[in-house]
Amino acid sequence: MTIQEMIDPADYRSLSELVYDRIGIALGPSRQSMVSSRIAKRLRATQTTTVRAYLDLVKADKQGEELMHLLDAITTNTTSFFREPAAFAALDEDVRARLSSGQRQFRIWSAAASTGMEAYTIAMLLAENGATARDCAILATDISTRALAACRAGTYTAEALAPVPPKMLARWFAREGDGMRIHASLRALVTANRLNLVKPPYPMRGPFDAIFCRNVMIYFDLPVRQRLVSACLALLRPGGLFLIGAAESLYGLDHPLSTVRPSVYRR
Repeated sequence: MTIQEMIDPADYRSLSELVYDRIGIALGPSRQSMVSSRIAKRLRATQTTTVRAYLDLVKADKQGEELMHLLDAITTNTTSFFREPAAFAALDEDVRARLSSGQRQFRIWSAAASTGMEAYTIAMLLAENGATARDCAILATDISTRALAACRAGTYTAEALAPVPPKMLARWFAREGDGMRIHASLRALVTANRLNLVKPPYPMRGPFDAIFCRNVMIYFDLPVRQRLVSACLALLRPGGLFLIGAAESLYGLDHPLSTVRPSVYRR
């Protein structure tokens, strides 16, 4: 019997309610087949034989580790260095303008940082444009402890580093084992903390000069997106940038932002 045959509508509703309550992801009926196939590995790994028993296991796990495995199973953790380059060009332009006007402190938040490629892309840009000679800090948050461990390590494969311009690669990475590790000076700029974006208010004080909240809202329904955006903007300084993914939209949300360019907004 396949997992698709084992998961009945009632169990799928229970799974969907748990996922929505814990991590804000709305799993509609159209995703039942995909979800069923993806959690099959978790049933085998946990030696549970039914979806109902697996859900009981997730609920009983006080450390939340199995919830993280479930999250990894049902989401696509696509990330890369310099992903959607226009966003980083907008940040670079904004930081350079602020440097020219005399700003000496920069605080930037990568809200859905995954394994840290976005945060370290930001760090490289700040180092290249001279901002790191001032007071710079980058906060990288994610719900996945596995992803955050990779972020803190800062070590990546040659394939993952392919989008990094050769001069930056030579300047900011050194070979370590089978991979390349980002320079300690840039790792020192990044603080990686676990954060569930669907559970505001957030513990950070802010304010941030820029918030990257990219390619995470695609998993959420309108009420969750509204809470997330409102909580993020409460931590964004006036004039700061708010950046979302190219496939995302703020349509239907109440916010005080003006459009700088597609997917880039200013408070």
